[in-house]
Amino acid sequence: MGAFKQFNSQDIIISPFEVNKSFRFVGGEALTGSDVGVDRFLGRSGDYLISGSDLTGNIDGQQIPKVLVYNSVKQLYYGNYISGSFGFVQTSATSSLNPDGTYSGGDNFNNFYDFPQTTLWSSREFKTASAETSSVPVGVVSIPSKLYGDFIQPGSFHFKHDLSGSIKDDGQGRLLFKDDMWAEDVYKPMVGNIIYEHGLIIFFDSSYNLPIFRSSTYGSALYDISTYNERVIETEDFLDAFITSSEVTMSFSSSFDIFETQYKCTITEDEYNYSQNPTILSGSEGFVYGFASSSYFDPYVTTIGLYNDSFDLVAVGKLAKPLPTSRTTDTTILVNIDR
Repeated sequence: MGAFKQFNSQDIIISPFEVNKSFRFVGGEALTGSDVGVDRFLGRSGDYLISGSDLTGNIDGQQIPKVLVYNSVKQLYYGNYISGSFGFVQTSATSSLNPDGTYSGGDNFNNFYDFPQTTLWSSREFKTASAETSSVPVGVVSIPSKLYGDFIQPGSFHFKHDLSGSIKDDGQGRLLFKDDMWAEDVYKPMVGNIIYEHGLIIFFDSSYNLPIFRSSTYGSALYDISTYNERVIETEDFLDAFITSSEVTMSFSSSFDIFETQYKCTITEDEYNYSQNPTILSGSEGFVYGFASSSYFDPYVTTIGLYNDSFDLVAVGKLAKPLPTSRTTDTTILVNIDR
């Protein structure tokens, strides 16, 4: 036999609760482990019909064409920036109405959704092929959702190669780079972005990444305001170091929202003042013992059961110690369930 009480809407509160977990992987084998699955891809511009068989990927059986990697990140995250300058959104091109009723112009448009990571300058400069660079490479690191949860915690990503330097995010979806050979221990902007909610890190070759710090050339060495004869990482060696090398270390923090449901179980002063424990009944005659029927008798609550509309028991909450009910004041028990 049970005693049931219906919840009111104000008795149930659902609240989100953000939890975080940090990860750190040392070496390429740690990244591609069966319980991890972080893959690295080298994308490249080109014609799929010509180079579609050129595959990339560090996990056996999961390689994909390089040209598809390049085209995919271009379409998904850089569609509004292709013809823009300095990483800004490209200028909109409006169509013109011709006298014959047709439209012309308007080839460029900015109605892609590129998953912006900041309301500030996004710095999404996507490198495309030109006469000087007929085939443009791009590096992509893909972290599975089982690790990053809802998104990578902004400001937590760090990717280091033992010889080439370190990459980290600035908390606004932009990547920063530090060469370990630099005299100053400071990270500087580079061409690259992190898409926190997709677990994707996208960056380009260092020979394109640092023009802001390498403004002129003196002989065979670079001459800048603060750096002379700075080390130059050759074209594509930068990507090879971070994408194909096993001498890497990666760390980041995940973020995941769980929902906590709080049920407020209120026992008013005139409710549940009678025990249903069979031990208060006389075994021979079934009468209630005198101590249980006297005015000073108050039951103790030890367990709260939650039922669905069909009166099926779906959750049980045990109190740390028996709680006496009151005949003069209301008693409220809070039951919290995470899901």
